[in-house]
Amino acid sequence: MKTIPHRIYLTEEQMPKAWYNLRADMKQQPDPMINPATMQPAVEADLYPVFCKELAHQEMDAETRFVDIPAEILEFYKMYRPSPLCRAYELEKALGTPAKIYYKFEGNNTSGSHKLNSAVAQAYYAKQQGLTTLTTETGAGQWGTALAEACAFFGLDLTVYMVKASYQQKPFRKDVIRTFGANIIASPSDTTEAGRKILAHDPDCTGSLGCAISEAVEKAVTTEGCRYVLGSVLNQVLLHQSVIGLESEKALQLIEEYPDIIIGCAGGGSNLGGLIAPFMRDKISGKADPRIIAVEPASCPSLTRGRYAYDFCDTAQITPMARMYTLGSGFIPSANHAGGLRYHGMSPILSKLYHDGYMEAVSVEQSKVFDAAVFFAKHETILPAPESAHAIRTAIDEALKCKETGEAKTILFGLTGTGYFDMTAYSSYLDGRMTDYIPTDEDLKPGFDSLPAIPGVQD
Repeated sequence: MKTIPHRIYLTEEQMPKAWYNLRADMKQQPDPMINPATMQPAVEADLYPVFCKELAHQEMDAETRFVDIPAEILEFYKMYRPSPLCRAYELEKALGTPAKIYYKFEGNNTSGSHKLNSAVAQAYYAKQQGLTTLTTETGAGQWGTALAEACAFFGLDLTVYMVKASYQQKPFRKDVIRTFGANIIASPSDTTEAGRKILAHDPDCTGSLGCAISEAVEKAVTTEGCRYVLGSVLNQVLLHQSVIGLESEKALQLIEEYPDIIIGCAGGGSNLGGLIAPFMRDKISGKADPRIIAVEPASCPSLTRGRYAYDFCDTAQITPMARMYTLGSGFIPSANHAGGLRYHGMSPILSKLYHDGYMEAVSVEQSKVFDAAVFFAKHETILPAPESAHAIRTAIDEALKCKETGEAKTILFGLTGTGYFDMTAYSSYLDGRMTDYIPTDEDLKPGFDSLPAIPGVQD
């Protein structure tokens, strides 16, 4: 019997040299974005006031299967990539399961997450265009940290609008972002018209990614030499994050393995979309048939309880509309929800794949998520981010099913990052103060009632 090491690393020469664009192999494309000013499908030029031109092109490109990674980005990647594919031997033993459990660990960089994969790409293209400033939003703070790192490297100014609930829960995450030179503002704020409107309606609003996106976009379009960048949801972000899946695919090939089940946490879709990309290609083509499971928080259940509809990507309704699974652009997750995964919608690519039956989705209460996080930490010695622990929870559940049936399935999940800035949440769990919140149908109704009417689609 061959011995598989605990950590499988690719060499620098084996790292992907191109990103993989899953849309090029999808049998049915996601529906086009809608320009709210014209109510017509958006074209690339419509995105230029908000995004860098190359990123706008990547956003619209559904034909180019592989996009070469620029040499400067590859060199940056080599500072922390390739990331390890890990065999969870101790977790397997503790569960008594015949399943083989692997996880792709993306926490070996200062941001503590996979977010740096896209942050460096977006900062690079902004620099190439001659821009001087970027704006963005951040929920748990991983994306804001990653983009602050990338902007510091390329000499760009950055303003980060951080969801207020997270801003208050994670003071040290703010300080890391500031260490890299970025300006950070709790959202909603009184620094933008969008923020002031939200606060006028609800002075105690704890914020959402939709709110923060509204503020960041407003700042970008009213500031010379500035553009907005987003850390999840968008097609371009899933493209950049495909390095996760491509490295996973190569590492598994080296040990002659292929996953039966692939699991990723799902908020906006960046980690999940990147992890599953090459395996979803195999599923679409009929080459293989892995089960692909998205795991989301029960407090923000866009896939499992949302509507597949056109909706604005932000709360102030100034962005293009995308057809996705959504809870409504005004949905505000409960303030007791720890970590990220708090976006009201889901990646249009993943929404389409889910709608067409290529993947599954489950939602999990956060106390069960932290049960899994602590169990994993004790046996695998890594303190996982709350986001990652959603995938851990479901991986454990699937491994226990294998224990019941005796099936030795191969499970792959994404460990998106570390939880060292999430100790307030861990303290709440360990002290017995953590509570679960699941929105009622009545709670979700206002968001569904507010979905925009699109002639011929949502009348």
